[in-house]
Amino acid sequence: MLNNKKMLFSTPLIFIGIIMIFMGIRWMIVDQPWMLDKIANEERLGISFDKLFEPSINNTLPGYLRQIYRFFGLWVIIIGLFIVSFSRPSIIEYKNIRFTLLFCTGIMLCSGLILAYILIPSSPFIYLGWFLLLMYFVSAWNYRSF
Repeated sequence: MLNNKKMLFSTPLIFIGIIMIFMGIRWMIVDQPWMLDKIANEERLGISFDKLFEPSINNTLPGYLRQIYRFFGLWVIIIGLFIVSFSRPSIIEYKNIRFTLLFCTGIMLCSGLILAYILIPSSPFIYLGWFLLLMYFVSAWNYRSF
């Protein structure tokens, strides 16, 4: 039987991984994934997507952006799968795995949130980043009591 400390360590990390998998899938299946964060992206570009795609020289830009977002979505899915896989209670028995999982996930979440504030401060994904960081801190707090 699993004890509460293991579950309180494992469950938030699994939740983070599952959210990342769903986000990655969304970026991969949406026809215009850059529109998922339209306001922040247009603010960063300093131009609307309609204006950006208007000149004939930019005819291939939507296809290129779609390709980039598909790869980005794939990597987000893979990272989510790693987090879910290495957060399972049977795997976290090993202290080195727990520490490495927390270290890498923490670096990813903190640096992602910092970059979001610097590059796209009006993005609603910042709120999701804070929520994921809160979940991370639940796992980190329970790491101490293993």
